[in-house]
Amino acid sequence: MRLGNPLRRPLRTTIGAALGVALTLGVGAGLAQADSRHPGHSKTEKPTVVLVHGAFADASGWGGVVGELQHDGYPVLAVANPLRGLASDSAYVRSVVDSVDGDVVLVGHSYGGAVITNAATGAENVEALVYVAAFAPDLGETINKFNDPAQYPGSELTPDALVFRPYPGGVDVTIDPARFQRIFAADLPSRQTRLMAATQRPAAAASLDEQSGEPAWETIPSWYQISAQDKAISPVAQRFLAERMGAHTTTVDASHVGYISHPARTANLIESAARATS
Repeated sequence: MRLGNPLRRPLRTTIGAALGVALTLGVGAGLAQADSRHPGHSKTEKPTVVLVHGAFADASGWGGVVGELQHDGYPVLAVANPLRGLASDSAYVRSVVDSVDGDVVLVGHSYGGAVITNAATGAENVEALVYVAAFAPDLGETINKFNDPAQYPGSELTPDALVFRPYPGGVDVTIDPARFQRIFAADLPSRQTRLMAATQRPAAAASLDEQSGEPAWETIPSWYQISAQDKAISPVAQRFLAERMGAHTTTVDASHVGYISHPARTANLIESAARATS
């Protein structure tokens, strides 16, 4: 704090008086409406949409959704999910959320849904959670719990459809390229899915059996987009998860990557969440 130069004090006094008059006249009404948790952030500003991809994918898959959101004036971050473990991935995404100056709508696809479920717990600036054909585990649950075809029929993402590759300290898992299109992206052109299969991001196999923590969806409003033709996560499981959360739910006639085949529908759901919580 600078104590010198007493000549500045009258100017400060004058400015302070002027501000007081302005606030009295209502000029500062916008400041009074600012979110008290984020000084200087007005609730009239659009929230930042943070997009979290799942296993076997990368952030580029959100390209169509990003374009729609940016066209409508939303700031967007598409996170590079590390896919190394549920706790560590959630901590990474939380660090991104904490870096955002203002409100956040946090969106997760597939495994990314489990990540946002943990990353948003206790995050004061996350106003809404949006799940896109995604896992939304409760405390102590694992992702593999919802891959049981006897309880949740429809998924073809069985162990025989996966490729396991050991690496120092663990095992990576990807989808067999020969079955990638049918399981993951049946409503996309073959040329596109061949590229996706060849460039898919592997996930640490251990993350599928890692227990989830306290779920953010217990305290943060949630939205869910069900993919009716999904063969990676059972639509039955998706409906169960959406209903358990009490999520605002919509359904698209899409494969597991409905956010790629139906980017406008996905962006509309995200914007609905943003408007409802603004």
